[in-house]
Amino acid sequence: MEKAVATEKKISSKFIYFFGSFGGILFGYDIGVMTGALPFLQIDWGLQNEAGIVGWITSSVMLGAIFGGALAGQLSDKLGRRKMILLSAIVFTIGSILSGISPNHQGEYYLIAVRVFLGLAVGAASALVPAYMSEMAPAKARGSLSGLNQTMIVSGMLLSYVVDFLLKDLPENWAWRLMLGLAAVPAIILFFGVYKLPESPRFLVKSGREADARRVLTYIRENDKEIDGELTQIKQTANEEKKVAKATSWATVFSGKYRYLAIAGIGVAAFQQFQGANAIFYYIPLIVEKATGKAASSALMWPIIQGAILVIGSLVYIAIAEKFNRRTLLIMGGTVMGLSFLLPAIINVLIPNASPMMIVVFLSLYVAAYSFTWAPLTWVLVGEVFPLAIRGRASGAASSANWIGSFAVGLLFPIMTAHMPQDAVFAIFGIICMLGVLFILRAVPETKGRTLEEIEEQGTNK
Repeated sequence: MEKAVATEKKISSKFIYFFGSFGGILFGYDIGVMTGALPFLQIDWGLQNEAGIVGWITSSVMLGAIFGGALAGQLSDKLGRRKMILLSAIVFTIGSILSGISPNHQGEYYLIAVRVFLGLAVGAASALVPAYMSEMAPAKARGSLSGLNQTMIVSGMLLSYVVDFLLKDLPENWAWRLMLGLAAVPAIILFFGVYKLPESPRFLVKSGREADARRVLTYIRENDKEIDGELTQIKQTANEEKKVAKATSWATVFSGKYRYLAIAGIGVAAFQQFQGANAIFYYIPLIVEKATGKAASSALMWPIIQGAILVIGSLVYIAIAEKFNRRTLLIMGGTVMGLSFLLPAIINVLIPNASPMMIVVFLSLYVAAYSFTWAPLTWVLVGEVFPLAIRGRASGAASSANWIGSFAVGLLFPIMTAHMPQDAVFAIFGIICMLGVLFILRAVPETKGRTLEEIEEQGTNK
């Protein structure tokens, strides 16, 4: 007898997709919350001239995420996607509370350590939520539901910016602690929401629980014919994965046959972060402070503006996801992003007395282009481009490359701006954006409208 699932009552597909993607809220909240907390933390602990410490406090989450994503991916194959998301919510809750009660004596080192621990949950959520959503979503809605995950991430960022703004009039030592500690609230909501979710049908099939997998598919598919067809396909894929797993190593990922597609997916994931988006999302109040001379703590409306642009862009992406080629959007977005970073430096050379707020306006243009191109499409493409034989390892490598880029930008940006003009720093990121466009043109195949098998055949015949 196969073990029956605990939940007999049919679960709404909308409930499943909402809470299945809700982990993105945590991911986004923690990306955004330090933006507003940092100016108050700097004042409270006297870190205004400690660019290195500020960089480490900000980027320590990404350091933990590098390991959290890789670890969660492996454990989810043994324990299931749902259980690992629940565990991530617990770690996130504990880490948020510990951040909020940081001691004043040598607190910077304590906070760095706690945020590395918190990063384990952030990295896990970034890996588990897209995997769970892709395994639950019907093929025809793959792009749009991937966009839902991105909408959750940027909504989490906007939520954190609003919380930061509402708490800005508190004393410094209370403001940043509450900002960080309140991240526990969405983590608790996630835990109770995911607690009611079913496990992924693909994991259930791999675990020999075919009857449970069929029951879950009745929640999210329209008729028996669709359920039977998908269940057959899942079983075939599971059998193929078992076969290829025995013959696959890290050397296989970059072998002649798979090298083109591996480089394409991992390269896009790395470029997304090295293009400098998180420099804006983490440090926009400090960027405004340096541009205008006004205190960063008084510039917390700018993150809300950036967050609103991100949310609108994510909704635009959902609307156009299946209407434009992936490469077209990435090339267009990368070009606008690069110009948004390069033009302020060029204008400052030609017009030395140009308004210092010009750079902030161009950064908003960058965020708008990023929001419906590179932000959501990176993970859509990563989910589509890797062949079955290398999918697990290559996806892990792509996630690690992405988090390494995020960590590097978060750590180095305050150090770079302490020694260079801001427009020069962003010009460097602009050059990287343009290199990303060249990479798309030369090294990335089109994946829209093609089956995973067609993409694999095209890539392995290069």
